[in-house]
Amino acid sequence: MSDFRRGVRLGIDVGKARVGVARCDPDGMLAVPVETVPRDEQSIARLVTLADEYEPMEFVVGLPINMRGEDTESTADARRFARELSRASGRPAILVDERLSTVTAHAALRSSGRTQRGSRGIVDQVAAVVLLQHAIDTEKRTGNPAGPEVSLDEESA
Repeated sequence: MSDFRRGVRLGIDVGKARVGVARCDPDGMLAVPVETVPRDEQSIARLVTLADEYEPMEFVVGLPINMRGEDTESTADARRFARELSRASGRPAILVDERLSTVTAHAALRSSGRTQRGSRGIVDQVAAVVLLQHAIDTEKRTGNPAGPEVSLDEESA
């Protein structure tokens, strides 16, 4: 735990229609859901407002690479979103492999008795919790951030 960088983080699960948001406490003990933000022209502004409220040291943005570890169209979209969010908020964004976070979120909701249709509004938040918890647990275990910081210089990939 000695190498864990203390501070609040916001977990961001970027989807085509919605953006799930989670946060953790400064000690990284527990990630909890915050809200689901519609994916539209107001998404970044809403996330900047949440960052002003929670004052995170960084965003932890899920990077949806495929099961072979390759980039996809969604990967490029998540990188662009993270870069735009970092620029708009003035806070760093760390990119974390989120393979299976949405699958894990759906499984957790199913085991709690929720249907997939009834979970639509919260599954993105739960996916954000899963990826943020994974990131903070990884940093505690290894002493290093769970992924690289998004480069503000890149424009596409």
